[in-house]
Amino acid sequence: MAPQEPKQPWVQTPLIESAALSKAAGCRIFLKLENLQPSGSFKSRGIGNLIRRAILSQPSPSPSPSTIHFYSSSGGNAGLACVTAAHTLGYPATVIVPLSTKPLMISKIRAAGATDVVQKGATWSEADRYLRGVVLANNPHGIYVPPFDHPHVWEGTSTMVGEVAQQLEYAKPDALICSVGGGGLFCGLMQGIDQVWNGEVDVLAVETNGADSLNASLKAGELVTLPGITSMATSLGAVRVAPKAFEYGRRSNVTSVVLADAEAAMGCWRLADDERMLVEAACGVSVALCYDGRLKKLLPRLTAESRVVVVLCGGSNITLEMLAEFRRKYADVEELATKDEGVPSTLSAPDGHMEKD
Repeated sequence: MAPQEPKQPWVQTPLIESAALSKAAGCRIFLKLENLQPSGSFKSRGIGNLIRRAILSQPSPSPSPSTIHFYSSSGGNAGLACVTAAHTLGYPATVIVPLSTKPLMISKIRAAGATDVVQKGATWSEADRYLRGVVLANNPHGIYVPPFDHPHVWEGTSTMVGEVAQQLEYAKPDALICSVGGGGLFCGLMQGIDQVWNGEVDVLAVETNGADSLNASLKAGELVTLPGITSMATSLGAVRVAPKAFEYGRRSNVTSVVLADAEAAMGCWRLADDERMLVEAACGVSVALCYDGRLKKLLPRLTAESRVVVVLCGGSNITLEMLAEFRRKYADVEELATKDEGVPSTLSAPDGHMEKD
């Protein structure tokens, strides 16, 4: 009997039309629910694909778990996706995280089945150097899992576009909105758009101020390395985007957008109020474009019937306590919000308009 290939460690996610966000944006808003992936974020696709391909590339058609060990240096969603995919396929995974990694994320990575979580270095780059230079140098069975800059990561992420096409019954969307950190999601989507729609869909590539390495590079006309990350949206915290992301970002169908942390926070709490979904700030920044006229300012050609897909990339670095703190800290962002009974979150905004029992 031929050996069985490893299964796909990600799932097809729903695409839902949001009545509340559509009302707020003035066009038809569809949410691609990547927050429902096994790891809680879109990274299950790309990192899952890389891990699956690594298993298939081994000399043995069904390599023993004792001959492969996956390693990631991300204390965020990439590390969680690495452990989740490896554990699902029956292989060990260890994550090296910087000392700044929150206990919540370490706990989630351990709960997902990590062989070990090692804290080393003050920053991700220091943890990554330790992983590559020390851990992998002494482990002949170790396989490095990059968080975003790899063709197999982009290939896995690109599967999302084919799903969207099927779910829209092959009607081409008028625009697609995604968050950009290192560029893994953005590169995968652009690859998929090329394959499915010949590159003919407008893309809004959204970052937060203080984690805007793509926007800074596009303005400079060359790849730029940020001196540091000052945004609270730490999942977008790549000081330098992948070269492929910069290449895609220069295309005429791509608009680079930078919003403030306050707007990202607002996107989180309003999505929770409108659609009962909890996402981290790195995802909320894309949702924020749907509110208070932001989307129409960027794409004035949109009509009430235009279809816009927002990738809810998900993320695990969020709790109810954090969401409540967002509302307290950034309440001022709602001062200019338009009150509309058709958009529930405008009535529950943190400005004194919340209904009382």
